[in-house]
Amino acid sequence: MGLDIGTSGVRAAELRLGKGPARLERFGQVALPVGAVRDGEVVDVEVVAAALKQLWSQARLSSKKVIVGVANQKVVVRQVDLPWLPAKELRSSLAFQVQDFIPMPVEQAILDFHPLEEFTAENGARMLRVLLVAASREMVGNALEAVTRAGLQPAMVDLTSFAVLRSSAHADSGLGAVHAEALVDVGAAVTNIVVHQAGVPRFVRVLLMGGSDITGAVAERLGVPFEQAESVKQTTGLALVQGTAEPHPANRAIEATGSAFVEEVRGSLDYYLAQPGAVRIERVVLSGGGSRLGGLVERLSAATRLPVELARPMSLLTIGKTGLTDEQLAYVEPMVSVPVGLALGVAS
Repeated sequence: MGLDIGTSGVRAAELRLGKGPARLERFGQVALPVGAVRDGEVVDVEVVAAALKQLWSQARLSSKKVIVGVANQKVVVRQVDLPWLPAKELRSSLAFQVQDFIPMPVEQAILDFHPLEEFTAENGARMLRVLLVAASREMVGNALEAVTRAGLQPAMVDLTSFAVLRSSAHADSGLGAVHAEALVDVGAAVTNIVVHQAGVPRFVRVLLMGGSDITGAVAERLGVPFEQAESVKQTTGLALVQGTAEPHPANRAIEATGSAFVEEVRGSLDYYLAQPGAVRIERVVLSGGGSRLGGLVERLSAATRLPVELARPMSLLTIGKTGLTDEQLAYVEPMVSVPVGLALGVAS
């Protein structure tokens, strides 16, 4: 059971794992009031817990053991080089080796790492390059408190970016092991960017930007409620070519905020490509509720000069008796990447 506690809502996917493709048994989502989760961080534990109870009841989810995803400004992911040690020894000594790499005291952080590759330093020392993950203990504690107050049992906490990688990086992508692919999951207020090479993450960045930033800009410019602004945003969309938006207040708001978002994504990919050992990116894959913004695919492709496609996480799964129609499954597909990827983490 993968559980995504997002800024705008909570979502859960129930998978059955076995031989062959995983099977999606149930999926559900419940909206959260504004402010209950801020920039991906649980602020109001009671409100989130109530939403989770509603979610389990409405979606008729069978298990209460969940894998919880986290991604916000209190999660740091960095590539670091450490002296080689067996995995067990490295894990136990991690706190003593990484203090200089993270912007928080190690005693206030939950630490983990994802090994990338071994190499030999110039002095002949055996080294290990890893993706280091550090998350605020207090932030994770608030999320887990909401989960347990809802009567659920957190079995594991995982980085949302890794969940996106599991659900959106197709083994038959055609890129082979030479080239890289960028996955961009656009949430309401948090966007996960993962560059991977043959399924191995090479770069992770969490942007505190998403679809609600554009909606908020429209609401402010037009002086309308957030829900009405969301409808205007989806109807209008982003101009296919920068600078061609019609001189209407909604168009101007969408253009200004949407352009800023596209530039942040492009800048993140440029930052990765400027690093030593970076692998050429061949494609961008979009997921998340924010990926449905009209014109975003075309604008991101123009900015990055790369082909941009929409993720198809359902193609990795067989579909069980979810209770959802084909139309409903197609509508929610952009939002299932995170909860499905979290559930798939059990098998990885």
